This record gives sequence, C-alpha cells and structure tokens, in this order.
Amino acid sequence: MYPLLFRTVLTRLDPEFAHHLAALVIRVAGVEPVASVVRRVTAPAPDQGVDALGLHFDSSFGVAAGFDKNVTMVRGLGALGFGHVEVGTVTALAQPGNPKPRLFRLVADRAVINRMGFNNDGAAAAAAKLRRLRRARRRPVIGVNIGKSRVVAVEDATTDYVRSARLLAPLADYLVVNVSSPNTPGLRGLQAVETLRPLLTAVRDAAGSTPLLVKIAPDLDDDEVQDIARLAVDAGLAGLIATNTTIARIGLSTDAATVEAAGAGGLSGAPLKARAAEVLRLVRAAVPAEFVVISAGGVETAEDVRERLAAGANLVQGYTGFLYRGPLWGRQINRGLTRHR
Repeated sequence: MYPLLFRTVLTRLDPEFAHHLAALVIRVAGVEPVASVVRRVTAPAPDQGVDALGLHFDSSFGVAAGFDKNVTMVRGLGALGFGHVEVGTVTALAQPGNPKPRLFRLVADRAVINRMGFNNDGAAAAAAKLRRLRRARRRPVIGVNIGKSRVVAVEDATTDYVRSARLLAPLADYLVVNVSSPNTPGLRGLQAVETLRPLLTAVRDAAGSTPLLVKIAPDLDDDEVQDIARLAVDAGLAGLIATNTTIARIGLSTDAATVEAAGAGGLSGAPLKARAAEVLRLVRAAVPAEFVVISAGGVETAEDVRERLAAGANLVQGYTGFLYRGPLWGRQINRGLTRHR
C-alpha cells in the first residue's frame, strides 16, 4: 500500500511537511498499547542482535542522524524495528536552520537533497527529552549526533562542541561528532587533520566514558579518509561513521533542471551507495578490528545491509529509504536479514 500512497499523495506534498506528518504516525507507534502491537509485527529476530561500543543492539540496522532532530520519535522508531536511533544533529544553541524550502525529492534517483542547516531546539531541550527516555522500559540504543552552532565562529567550534558534549554525553548511549554536513558554513573544513585532532581530543575528554565517534563526508579523497580513520584511532575514539551526505551530483537520472532548481545541499539515497561502500572499505582497512565502523549512505534493502556488514561494518544506518519504503522499512530489513542467515 505504501508505494501507492507515496505516488498518489505524498509526492504532491512538500517533502518537509510530509516528514512532519510521518513523524506524527511514528510517535503514535511508540505509545503503549500501540507500541506492543507494532512490535509483534516489526521486531527483529532474537539472533539478529549485535554487540558493539559496549552495547547490545537488537538489530544491526538503525536510523541515521537527521531523521529525528529533536528527540521526538525514538520510541516509535524502536517499535518499528530499528535497533538504534541516532538523534540530532543537536547544536549547543537552538537554531531554526536554513530558509525553506530546504528538502527536495529526486524520485527518479530514489534520493533527497537537503540543506536543513541543523534546525533543532538546542542541547538543553534535547537533554531534557533524553532524561525521560533513559527511564523508558523499552527503547532502542540512542546515539546523539552533535554539530557546531551556526552563529559560533569556526575558530570557536571546539568550545561549542564541548558544551554540547557535557550536556548530552551522560544521557547518550554513544556520542557522534558531526564535522561533515555541507549545510553549515565552514563545518567541513574541520575535517582537516590538524584541526580535527584537538577538537576530537577535547570532546573525548568531555564525553567521559560515553563512546565517541566521528562522522565523515564521502567527498574526502581516499587518503584523507584513511588519515582521519587513523586519527580517530590515535585519539582514542570508539568508532567512525561513514558517511554523511554528498555535494556531488554525478550520474543522476533526474533531469538537470530539477536538480539545479533544488540548489545546494547534501544528496542522500541510492546515488551515494557506491561511494559510501568504498569509504567503508577504506576505513576498515585503516583501523584495527575492534574499532567500530558504522556504514551509512545509499542503504535501502536487506541486501544492501548484508553487503555493508560483509565489508566490515559493525552497524548500518539508513535515512532516505524511509521516505521511499515507508514505516515498515525496518521490518522489511529485519525480515530480509533473517531469511538469508
């Protein structure tokens, strides 16, 4: 039913408005007794569990950052079968993000362009919601993705990240430093090794015992990918997420005028699949076996997840596939993984 709903109704709606409608459905899915009924249909099989980052994940497949920016859908996404939810990106200061429209579908490519700009309610608001979630009886693993506040100068980024880390790390199962979004001016420049090392060291110290990861862009060259991977190991991080969205627009089926009209922003979805898989292989080759690698980008099917796991990912994340597959996407992935065990 969902493909028909998507073609006939959802594609006629503004993408960001459609996302907010979906969020309402997801939130209902997380409220008892609805959640218990939903779990009977969506829960991963017991043997799909994965241990990583000192945590147990009911499924190797989870939701990438950007989907639940304000920590409102965690219970619902967990009920829908996702093994973890990475909330955010959260910034120390609340901010509205970039002007609308800022989210665009490329349906022919099963892709999305976004330039949301870290729209979120800020670290203090996220912390209050996370405190309540910590008391929940049933919830997935919760990662918290943190980024730089837009009004903070790049040279003051470390202080800004540390502020978020101190508020959020004690409430997170794991913490992620996002230096790879293309939608905050100057942010990707923080991926330079000489800039990234002191930033990661400071955030690691602020995070304490909470596992810390860094999320990188697919647009780095191969040497840069491996340099950052080795830096993450040297800095004592627990893992790395590969990858964020891309600024590339290569090989798209959508007509050029539509792509140009969408404008700047990060591209996610199927066109990112090949590069995300390649970055995963590069990272895995540069880090020790115990270092956790989470793969994201162009993941839509159980076969995609299996391929990433076989290539060395400990966990896999998706986002754009939810738009094209609907609320039973997590169930589809989990059932597909079970059938091929």
